[in-house]
Amino acid sequence: MIQLKTMLNCIDNSGAAVVECALIVGQKRHATIGDRFVAIVQKQRGASDAGMGVASAANKVKRGDIRHAIVVRTKKKVQRPDGSVVRFDDNACVLINKSGDPIGTRVNGVVGAELRRRKWSKILSMAPTHA
Repeated sequence: MIQLKTMLNCIDNSGAAVVECALIVGQKRHATIGDRFVAIVQKQRGASDAGMGVASAANKVKRGDIRHAIVVRTKKKVQRPDGSVVRFDDNACVLINKSGDPIGTRVNGVVGAELRRRKWSKILSMAPTHA
């Protein structure tokens, strides 16, 4: 369950490492796998302590940016229609633009198969595995 102020790992190569949930899109109380939310980039990937002002050219987002994101993993157990229950080690997301296309070009790590039912097949195709 992802709610306001929840910190999530960003598992794509957009340049963000950790994001914070600012708003669940669709007026829901909490978000699960496949839900869209507004995220604020809290930590940038690959930024050293000394050179925070200098951003790498490969990073598409920087600290403080506000973007939309999709939840791909949650620590909360999710029950599937066949009766199986899946639970991940962390909360993770993938950043997307306003039209729904992923900002990054690669996804690192496992994503939930619930994305297929939520019509996020583009994220599923970029991921190495889905559980």
